[in-house]
Amino acid sequence: MKRIIQLTVKFFIITSLFCSVSVAAEEEKKNADKKPKKTPAERFQWLDKNKDGGITLEEIKVNPYWKKQPDAAAKMFKNKDKDANGKLSKEEFTAKPAPKKKKEGQPKKKKGADKKKEKSK
Repeated sequence: MKRIIQLTVKFFIITSLFCSVSVAAEEEKKNADKKPKKTPAERFQWLDKNKDGGITLEEIKVNPYWKKQPDAAAKMFKNKDKDANGKLSKEEFTAKPAPKKKKEGQPKKKKGADKKKEKSK
């Protein structure tokens, strides 16, 4: 009986190790297939189809991502076009968005605070 338990435990350990190695190999293969992300400067060069040093709204809307949502593309373009000249310069395109301003007098909202209030009612 003791021998059967030992064999079962050894079998379980060997099977577990084999499975974990297989899963790790699959994950590594999936990660190797992913393309490296482009930097904002590289995306700017790719979007600037006519190579004039600026990106127009039309050039943005040709992008497959923005083609599906032209209203969101127009909103993003308007927010980034600080000088409102109808073109995004490289500086405007690569600039990080400004943090949202908080209204004065409002306390900082914690995640899940609304759910706790609803449960206590």
